[in-house]
Amino acid sequence: MNNFDSYRRNFLSIVGITAGAAASVTLAPNLLLREAQAKPDDEAVTDAKRWGLLINVDKLEDGGDACIAACKKEHGWGDDPKSNQAQDAQWVRKVKVTEKLTGHSFSLPVMCQHCETAPCVDVCPTGASMKRADGIVQVNKHICIGCRYCMMACPYKARSFVHETLVDQRPNSPRGKGTVESCNLCVHRIDKGENPACVDSSPDAIVFGDLNDPDSTISKELEQNGGSQIRADLGLNTGVRYQGI
Repeated sequence: MNNFDSYRRNFLSIVGITAGAAASVTLAPNLLLREAQAKPDDEAVTDAKRWGLLINVDKLEDGGDACIAACKKEHGWGDDPKSNQAQDAQWVRKVKVTEKLTGHSFSLPVMCQHCETAPCVDVCPTGASMKRADGIVQVNKHICIGCRYCMMACPYKARSFVHETLVDQRPNSPRGKGTVESCNLCVHRIDKGENPACVDSSPDAIVFGDLNDPDSTISKELEQNGGSQIRADLGLNTGVRYQGI
C-alpha cells in the first residue's frame, strides 16, 4: 500500500465515509462536513429533473467571450486586478476549431459537460467530486484533498487546480487554495429558479432547461433541430449539447 492509499484510508476512517460516497459527518463540536445541498430545506434535489445546456455555436457572435466574462464575474475566478495576480483556474474556456479540409474555423465555450456517467466522480478517492441527483456535477471543497485524479480523468480538460491564495471570494461560490474546481452550472442560481450566468449573457445562443421534461424549451429544440455531444463516442451522456459543431 503506497503513501497515498494509506492517507486515503486514514482520512476516510476519520470522517466515517467510504470512497465515492458523500455524507454529513460531525468531526468536533460546531464543525460539520456536509454534502453540498444548494436546494432550499423544504425542496429536496431529486432525479425528476436533469439540468442541461444547449449551445448554438452559430449564434455565438463572440465565440463565447460574453459567456466566459459572465462566469468570471459570477464566481470570481480569473486574474485578480487588485493584486495583479494571474490565476490558472478556468471554469470555462474558449476553444477554436479548424476543419483541416476546408479551413473553416469556429470557436465555442467548453466547460464541465455534467456527464451522466462522470469519470471525475468515478476516480475521486474521497467523494469530493460528486453528481447531484439532478445531474449537476460539482466539487465538495470540504473534502477535496487536491489529488487531481479528477483532472486527469476528465476528457474535456474542464477542471482546474487552485494554486493561488484567494481573496474577495463570492459568497455563493466558495473556492479554496489546494482544491479543484469547475463549472457547477451556477447551482446557487438554479436553486432559486434563475438561469446560469452564461445563459443570461447569451440568451439567443444558450438554452438552459430540464432535459427530462419533453415539454421544456431545451428538449423541444433538441427534438426539432438536434444537438451534438463533444466526444459522444465515450458514452458519457453529457448534459451540455451543441449545435453547429
